[in-house]
Formats: sequence, C-alpha cells, structure tokens
Amino acid sequence: MQTPLPPGVSSRLIPDVNGLHMHILEAGDPGDPLLLLLHGFPELAFSWRNQIAPLAAAGFHVVAPDQRGYGATTGEDRSRLEQFRILNLVRDAMGLVSALGHSEVACVVGHDFGSPVAAWAALARPDIFRACVLMSAPFPGTPAWPLRPAPAAPDWQAALARLGRKHYQWYYSTDAAAPDMDAPAQGMHAFLRAYYHGKSGDWAGNEPFALKGWTAEELAKLPDYYVMPLDKGMAEAVLPYAAGEAPWLTDAQLDVYARNFGRTGFGGGLLWYRAITSGQFQADFELFAGRRIEGPACFIAGDRDWGIHQSPGALEAMGQRAGADWRGTTLVPGAGHWVQQEKPDEVTRLLLDFLRGLPR
Repeated sequence: MQTPLPPGVSSRLIPDVNGLHMHILEAGDPGDPLLLLLHGFPELAFSWRNQIAPLAAAGFHVVAPDQRGYGATTGEDRSRLEQFRILNLVRDAMGLVSALGHSEVACVVGHDFGSPVAAWAALARPDIFRACVLMSAPFPGTPAWPLRPAPAAPDWQAALARLGRKHYQWYYSTDAAAPDMDAPAQGMHAFLRAYYHGKSGDWAGNEPFALKGWTAEELAKLPDYYVMPLDKGMAEAVLPYAAGEAPWLTDAQLDVYARNFGRTGFGGGLLWYRAITSGQFQADFELFAGRRIEGPACFIAGDRDWGIHQSPGALEAMGQRAGADWRGTTLVPGAGHWVQQEKPDEVTRLLLDFLRGLPR
C-alpha cells in the first residue's frame, strides 16, 4: 500500500546524514527558508502530513524527517547508546540541514520527543536554528549556573512500585519493552489504535491537571499509559483505551504507522528513552548551564494532554526561564497529545501566526 500523502508532498532519501540514510517528506521550493519538523514517539515524519503543504504554500521549504531509529531512515547502530543522546540527535538535524543545501533553519518545530531535540538545537546552534516551536512536551530549561550538586533524590521508583505502578519512561528503557511492543498480543494495528486513542482528546478520561511534585503519590495520579500497572507491559496497559475511535486518524493513515513499526520495531525510538534515563549523558547539558533559547520560541499543546503535566513544574519553568524571546504558550481546546494530527487546521494556523512574526 502506498503512503497516503497529501497533494504536493513528496518523499525521498537523503544519504550520509551523520551516518544515516535519512528519509524525509517535503514540499516547497528548496530556495525558500527552511522549516524542519521533528516528530516524537511513536510517530514518523507522516505525523506532519497535514502541515507540510500549507506551510510550503506560505513560502517555506518544509522538511519532516523520519528521525534516528524510525521509519525508512536507516544506518543507526542500536548497540551504541551514545548515538541516541540528545546532542547527537541535534547533530542529525544539523547534518540534514547541510545535506539539503541550507545554511540555517527559519524555524525548527518539535513534537513530543522531538520537542527537546528542537529546544537543544536552538540552544546549541542559534546561528543555524533561528527560532523554535515546541509541542506537547514542555522544555524546562538548562541546568542552573553556577552549577551545584543535585540533591539526593528519594527512591521514588520503589515508592511507586509499592503503589503497584511504574513509570513508562523507565519501563521503555528496559529490555522487556521492545519485545512487548513489537509483537503485541492484540496485533500492531489494534495496539497503536489504542495507544493513540488513549492519549488523544477523544478519550473521555483525559482531564489533566498540574501535579504538586515528583513524588510517587503525585505521579500515580497519571493515567496508566504514563504510570503503568506494575505487572503489565505497554501493550496490555493500553487495552482499556481500545474501546473508542480517533476520528482524526483513518484506518489507512493508521496503517502507515502499523506497517512501519511492524517492519522496524520500536527499539530505535525506545533507545531515546534509555539514553535519557540512564543518566550517562546528563553532563552534556552542563555545557549550556544558565543559557536560554535566544531566538523566538513558543509552545503549543492540547488542553486535554496529560503530557504537559507529566514532569511536574516543567510547563511553568518553560515560560519563566527557557527562552529569552518567549512568544507564549497556547493550549488547543479539545486536543490531546497528538495535537498536530488531532487539530491540524488550528495547529497550522498557530504555526503560520508564529512564523509571520519572525524576521525574514
């Protein structure tokens, strides 16, 4: 089955991008300013299908890659965790910009796990990534300067286990996660339908609110797709969300995800989580201690998205200290976590409004 792309959107492979052969979707004149759209988990470049052509029509060369470990992009070494550290994902973005013949990006837009990649790209190379839009995953900012030792953290994972729960990011970092999700008992199509439906604005149980802090008692208030039952894998944890439809995702569109993840598995994307939760690469971020995103930046998410509250305090910290030219936070009514897919026209309008305010 062909990928059901909108008119004007094309697909191709870009060789030799930081060791990858990178698959992209694109539209627009390569001579126009570049927009780079970075997807999250478990998504693909295809998640931007509704934005690519309208943004190109506004005068941009719009490019959405399958990121490292995803889709039709190949060349990653899953035995090398350092390839999946945030700053190497930023190098992927830089390499793609160069391979496309551009010297800078008018705006980098990141959704879900693409959001911290976009934020760190704008922080690390503001001369290349001139502006950024972060979506659905708040960026709380860099470590404080002067550096100070982190206080000893209580064993919140043990406390969470005593409540019969476990955090999905640490579960995603285990060896059990990929086999569970790569071969779900209900089948890939049904698994992803439930996963996407549960985190969307269409699931009636999504009525998010701010948590008071990073404690087991507060984290346990999150839905099972974030703080999972202790005795279940993700494929089983999302079964209660299967009874419902996500009208914004047709069967043909869902099949794009099911076919791709059925072919590649989830292991590449899961390594992004392992790189973070391992703590091995946290010192990378100390290079930017006290820095803020210099260029214009904003945040877009759904008002029914628990993801904006899953890291207590991050949403508030982002608006206060993440950007030197912060253009605000917009919560789209009725949307859940997959905001650019659930409310495509509204997200496109918000992106165009932001882009019109940028120097050209």
